[in-house]
Amino acid sequence: EREREREREATMPKQSKDRISYFYDSEVGSVYYGPNHPMKPHRLCMTHHLVMGYDLHKQMELYRPRKAHPVELAQFHSEDYVDFLARVTPEHVSENLQQLQRYNLGEDCPIFEGLFNFCQVYTGGSIDGATRLNHGLSDIAINWAGGLHHAKKREASGFCYINDLVLAILELLKYHPRVLYLDIDVHHGDGVEEAFYLTDRVMTVSFHKYGDYFFPGTGDVKDIGEKKGKYCSVNVPLRDGIDDVTFQRIFQPVMRKVMENYRPGAIVLQCGADSLGNDRLGCFSLSLDGHAECVRFMKQFKVPMLVTGGGGYTKNNVARCWAYETAVLLDTKLDNNLPDNDYYEYYSPQYTLKTRPHQVIENMNTRSYIEQIKREVIENLRSIEHAPGVQMSEVPPENYIPELNGDLDEDENPDERLGQYAMDRNIKRDDEFYDIY
Repeated sequence: EREREREREATMPKQSKDRISYFYDSEVGSVYYGPNHPMKPHRLCMTHHLVMGYDLHKQMELYRPRKAHPVELAQFHSEDYVDFLARVTPEHVSENLQQLQRYNLGEDCPIFEGLFNFCQVYTGGSIDGATRLNHGLSDIAINWAGGLHHAKKREASGFCYINDLVLAILELLKYHPRVLYLDIDVHHGDGVEEAFYLTDRVMTVSFHKYGDYFFPGTGDVKDIGEKKGKYCSVNVPLRDGIDDVTFQRIFQPVMRKVMENYRPGAIVLQCGADSLGNDRLGCFSLSLDGHAECVRFMKQFKVPMLVTGGGGYTKNNVARCWAYETAVLLDTKLDNNLPDNDYYEYYSPQYTLKTRPHQVIENMNTRSYIEQIKREVIENLRSIEHAPGVQMSEVPPENYIPELNGDLDEDENPDERLGQYAMDRNIKRDDEFYDIY
């Protein structure tokens, strides 16, 4: 009888021992960037329905993210930019052409109905996830709506308006001397790298397509950070058609070395799904397993981790990817046949979780190229002193949140957008950001 019990336990799906929080608001799934725009937030709705269809929600704590306050967004972004995003509407676009140009708003980053609300929700999820990690309430926090890594301090870029990742990292820096940012999107994580280019308190690591004028055009292996941040920006430039085996051949040794030398207290992992094969804008050939292997690999270090979405422009594959990676974080195996859900027809003709790539792009990443890049990156990582030598700079101030009216000085007007108290709490250190202006 005992033997039979053991066998039964061995065949049961393993449930994760990690406490995992999952952030989702159905509002984000109904956002529409406009006709012919490749970014489709509806993919978030599809992801959530797969997560529910597979019963993964029963193993997690589900939260509806709080909307981030404008003053929280201004912890990184300039106040005038945040203020403009909060005010502008599609009807008034023609009256604001000069400002639209100044903030890089237009074709790639259009003004659409509910834009600011969308920014507040996806950013709120990432900040809330970081806060739960800080307070030891979760081991892993998931926000598939987040991961908008191109947004800059004073401008939108590459479909991204507010950089939720930078804001979540600033939150984590209140409790952790060092934070690791890892980006597996096909595009370089330029906005996050730029924000922390001069500090040793954040290491940014990006594996991305580089060359051939591919957006955003940054992320050369020689870009390693400056001043205190020297060697804390790690770029792994890849060529078209990289497959699972080639990707892991460079990913795992680099990340092992990063963890060994930098020893972060928390990780932010951006899981852009446009690095999958058959993506509408991407040019890699990763399978679902190859992409998810990165998540599995990072999870084994048992460091508090915020996991976000990012790019991904073939909607049904994005939903497959992020539902599968939710299961990987939960140590749960999924049936290859997709569960019945509201978007079942979107997965035709196969109706399976894993699919065969329709088009195979030739892998231009030769063994010698990968070895050369790996050598260069690991050599740079050796230049970092072991973690105890990475000094803990002054911890950034707690975010000022408007509800804390009891903290206002008597002579401050609560109706003003930012009083002196708020301004004092909102001071940015010179070396915390890479300011291009």
